[in-house]
Parts: sequence; C-alpha cells; structure tokens
Amino acid sequence: MKKVKVEDAVGMVLAHDLTRIVPGEYKGPAFKKGHVIKEEDIPLLKSMGKNHIYILEMNPNLLHENEAAERIARAAAGPNIILSEPAEGKINFIAARAGLLKINLKLLEKINAIDMVILATLHNHTPVKEGQIVAGTRVIPLVIEKEKIEQVEKYCAIDSPLIWIEELKSLKIGIVVTGTEVYEGRIEDRFGPVLAAKVQNYGSNLLATCYAPDNVEMIKDKIKELIDQGAELIMTSGGMSVDADDVTPTAIREIADEVITYGSPVLPGAMFMLAYKGDIPVLGVPACGMFYRITVLDLVLPRILAGEKLQRADLVKLAHGGMCWGCPTCHYPVCPFGKQG
Repeated sequence: MKKVKVEDAVGMVLAHDLTRIVPGEYKGPAFKKGHVIKEEDIPLLKSMGKNHIYILEMNPNLLHENEAAERIARAAAGPNIILSEPAEGKINFIAARAGLLKINLKLLEKINAIDMVILATLHNHTPVKEGQIVAGTRVIPLVIEKEKIEQVEKYCAIDSPLIWIEELKSLKIGIVVTGTEVYEGRIEDRFGPVLAAKVQNYGSNLLATCYAPDNVEMIKDKIKELIDQGAELIMTSGGMSVDADDVTPTAIREIADEVITYGSPVLPGAMFMLAYKGDIPVLGVPACGMFYRITVLDLVLPRILAGEKLQRADLVKLAHGGMCWGCPTCHYPVCPFGKQG
C-alpha cells in the first residue's frame, strides 16, 4: 500500500473501505475496498476529510478482483448462463432458463486447484429454475497475478464449458400400467395418475395410458402399440419386484434391444429398470413411485429429457447420495438426495 494525495490518486485502487458519516442520517462505506478512484470522487473524498488515501499499486502483471472474476466467469460460462455484475469481487452465474444444471467436474477441480481462485457451484444434474443462481466465482485477494487468471482461461479454452443448463425436451410419453387387479377393474389405478402428473411436471406430453394384466405378451403388445402411436419414451408401472407374478421386467427385457440395468443403488427405487427399444427409453418404475414424492425416477428422467443416453455406470454413481432422508416435508431438490460428491 502507498499513501497518496487524493488529487494524485485517480485511476488507483483503494486498499480499504472509506466510511462516510452524516450525523443523524448515514454511517457506512462511501467507497469500498477495491474501488478505482475517479476524478469525480475527489470532492466527496475531501468533504470526508480525506486529503490522503492509501491505495494499491497496480502493475501490468496484476488484476483487480472485479476484472479477474469477470474473466473467470466469461471463460467458464456455457449455454443458457448469464452473469451478474461484479459486486465486491464476486460474480454469480444465473440460469437463463429452466432446465438441468450441468457441471464439468474435472474442469471445476482444476480451476479450484489454482491458488487464490474459487468457483463454487450447485450439484451437477440439479433441476433449476429460470433466474436461479447456480454458481459464483471470485479471487481471494484484492489483486491477483494475471498469470493465474490466464491459466483459468487456458483450461476453459481446452475443455469448456464448465457450467451450462440443458433444456429438458418435451417428449411424447406413453404409460403402461400393469397388474391383473387393475386391468380387471378390481382396484382403482393410483399409479397411472402419479406418473401422468410427473410427465406434466417435467414439461412433456402424455400420449396415452394403457393397461395390461400380469402377462408378458400383453405388456409387450401395449408397449409396442404406444411406440407405433409415436411414443418417444415409455414408462411402465407395477410388477417390478422379484415375485413370481411380477413379469414386467421380463416383458421389458424381451421387447428391448438393450437393457441398461435392472436394479439401481437408490432408495427409494431399488427395483428400477432402464432399457432401450431403438432410441426409445423404456423405464420400469417400481411401486415406490406411487408412494414417495421423489424417487430414482426423478434422478433419471430429467437426464433423459436433457438428451443423455444413460449407461450402467451412470446408475452406479447414484449410490453416493442415493439414500433418501425421508424428511417429513420433502424439499427436493434442495436436499442431499441424488447429489454426488
């Protein structure tokens, strides 16, 4: 720091807050640490009794915290992200639209390994709303070596983006409710309406809801009928356990071209099944989907709607964070469920 006459300080950076006091009206910072002195600031500074101030001496190898944060944010931001104005050296990343938050985790770790640089985010794969703050960045000191920010920019140029929002596609979804007791009308269907509401909640369209007894061929026929009608995703409900009467997994396995998994390390959702008929996902939703507000379906469906083709390894990774807390009032996605790392 250096003591400088106010008149000679234009273009220099304040090393600390300067407090202004107006008796009975105001007490607080008139200028905050890091403020760059302007010509028009001189009269106010003098009225505060500041004929000399302490400034930071800048050189071409240093960046002010605001400029550093702006450069980090511009390098890291991807599609559907807007940036806030810098405030006290921090910049927020804001969702420009609703969708699924995506984080390049390896790149995030590389950037945070750079000394005096931080970039904090919400969890990867978090559903977010338009206008929601999803990340923030700043540097620790008031000024930072330019080469550190250039390293951030180099990493991002090679492996960008770091953070972006994937739009959830609106698909035509068909539902097959299985179970002889429902098919024959002995009990009311309670599962179909739950899944239909889920379809609507994620912005897709319900093509049709069909019913089939616990019969492999009839379940396969209903799935095929929905695909022939233009379904882009199939959800089956019921009959997903290991009981002898539960034949839905067999039907899915026989009609599918590829079975990704039967079983997931998520509670609720252990009996979940994911398969593909061509490019069409076929989801076997276990009974927990009828009784719990949030299950494995809510971890998988948004990623499929965001255009991912999930593999078994993606389901395996759900184990860490895959145990629901069972809170009396569910606040998902503001909770640990499904959050990895």
